[in-house]
Amino acid sequence: MINTVPEINLPTSAVPESASPATITFADFGLDPKIQKAVSEQGYTIPTPIQAQAIPHVLAGSDLMGAAQTGTGKTAAFVLPIIQQILRHASSSASPARHPIRALVLTPTRELAVQVAENAASYSKHTDLRAAVVYGGVDMKEQVATLRNGVEILIATPGRLLDHIGSKVANLSQVEILVLDEADRMLDMGFLPDLQRIIDLIPAQRQTLLFSATFSPEIKKLAQSYLRTPVTVEVARQNAAADTVKQVVHLVASADKQRAIVKVLEARTRQGLSRQCIIFTNSRLGCAKLARALERDGIKAGAIHGDKSQGERTLTLDAFKSGAIEALVATDVAARGLDIPSMPCVINHELPYNAEDFIHRIGRTGRAGSKGDAIALVDASEKRLLDDIEKLMKRKLDVQPLPEGSSSPSSSSASSRTSSRSDAPPKVSDPFFYKPYEPSVAPQSSDSVNPVEKKVGITPAKSAVGALLGGSKKK
Repeated sequence: MINTVPEINLPTSAVPESASPATITFADFGLDPKIQKAVSEQGYTIPTPIQAQAIPHVLAGSDLMGAAQTGTGKTAAFVLPIIQQILRHASSSASPARHPIRALVLTPTRELAVQVAENAASYSKHTDLRAAVVYGGVDMKEQVATLRNGVEILIATPGRLLDHIGSKVANLSQVEILVLDEADRMLDMGFLPDLQRIIDLIPAQRQTLLFSATFSPEIKKLAQSYLRTPVTVEVARQNAAADTVKQVVHLVASADKQRAIVKVLEARTRQGLSRQCIIFTNSRLGCAKLARALERDGIKAGAIHGDKSQGERTLTLDAFKSGAIEALVATDVAARGLDIPSMPCVINHELPYNAEDFIHRIGRTGRAGSKGDAIALVDASEKRLLDDIEKLMKRKLDVQPLPEGSSSPSSSSASSRTSSRSDAPPKVSDPFFYKPYEPSVAPQSSDSVNPVEKKVGITPAKSAVGALLGGSKKK
């Protein structure tokens, strides 16, 4: 019988006695010099809280549930100890038989899978371990060739992995470590049956790690099914955005939201701030239409959603990272997995139907200690969704009303809602100039090391996503 999930604090023995939490470095974990060299080349020395607490437990072989705000280095919290754990299997042999899958990381989206793969490639590059990523939306031939050559670390989306298993290309019989990343999102996307099929093919004697930004009752139930006496590490308040994110709500009629986005970006430009932003919508059709409309308004925009092929999505992301695109309009396919350092702004053109998705959306900004702005455009029909978000976050969001005399159809409803809130600020002449967009000085990032195409099995983007550990960098 699998035990229920205990709430356990990090034992003091997991951290070197000579180091206080503030002085722990990656060198204190006892990682192999080859791994430490890769970490050092990225310019990091100080782990983030989730890394400082999770890595010792993973190295000790414990099952683990890890919760942390997005952008806090959660990926490296399991990638680094996994590399250490399976390093004993590293082989320079060209024989595929010497490179069976030892660690399996399951993710809900292609973008997150690629991000994890880039981390795995970056931090294992001085070893003989091989990493690969497989996901849907692209031809299987290259993935098949990569798997047949042998890989120790496989990152995959569930559906595509089952395709390879069905073709007898992927064999999970020697998997020692299983990671369920963004497990709550996998449940939301209906992957539970696929997860069960995959897990049934993995040896029962394994180490299982479950990572998620939120711990819902469903996630805890999942952990009870698949994890054995897991350690629970929570380094941030549940269902909360990072403190570095400044959140604000604009009450705007649906028909006026496009104009509101233009005003927001113009205001940011006048204040000397970047116009770069991710704009979230709820539907694929609405995503494409908004991107085209913003283009007509003179804003360099691109769309990314589930109907786009992986090639199209990669090209759009590359253009966004290079600055050729200012506004990336996206559905929730981009709410998780996109790791773009120092992303200055996220705009919710529509509130998500699931309150937890709001946290993941705004988690694209304010990452790794940088400051960011999260702006929500809310019309009268979305009041219930906003209430759900505030209930989940246990706080009222800062509401700035539309200016006096606005012709917007939602002015009356927006005003009535604002006046009913004791914490709402006084009306101002123009809500787009109330100055929430304070210039943010983001930590200077070092040049990212592109993963080796041969090791990952993917073609790296020209402008690297930046496989952030999230820790403090060397001065």
